[in-house]
Amino acid sequence: MHQEYSVTIADTSCLILLDKIGELHMLKRVFGTVQVTEEIAKEFNKPLPSWINIVAVTNKQYVQLIQLEVDLGEASAIAYAVESNIILLILDDWRARRLASKLNLKFTGTLGILLKAKELKLIERISPTLDKIQKTNFRFSDKVLKEILTLAGEN
Repeated sequence: MHQEYSVTIADTSCLILLDKIGELHMLKRVFGTVQVTEEIAKEFNKPLPSWINIVAVTNKQYVQLIQLEVDLGEASAIAYAVESNIILLILDDWRARRLASKLNLKFTGTLGILLKAKELKLIERISPTLDKIQKTNFRFSDKVLKEILTLAGEN
């Protein structure tokens, strides 16, 4: 198991998407234990596997402040990242990623997890998973698709 960060917060969109395509276990394979906030667990609204720990954000006022820019799940993830200091956020929302960048937080997206899984040789190819993702309501541009496939050496 290659774990670069002591804490990983998966946002709701990542959990929903990976669950929808039957790949939620990819988080465990890449990161081991994953943490989500209470707000994200509530948004996901399904039982979480035992390797996903639910954590509480201490500063709820900070969550409310961040919520002026992003949704509640993302706000709680970002607030927890700031509180815990050593973290990798998994964020797919552009506004949340922009805010995380302004706060100098490390982040990736669901597609970045696929690249990491291939890098760690946990999957042979990412294109079959990308095909499954494209059959959902999760959208990314052809440019992003080409970039991901190039980075994965599958272009």
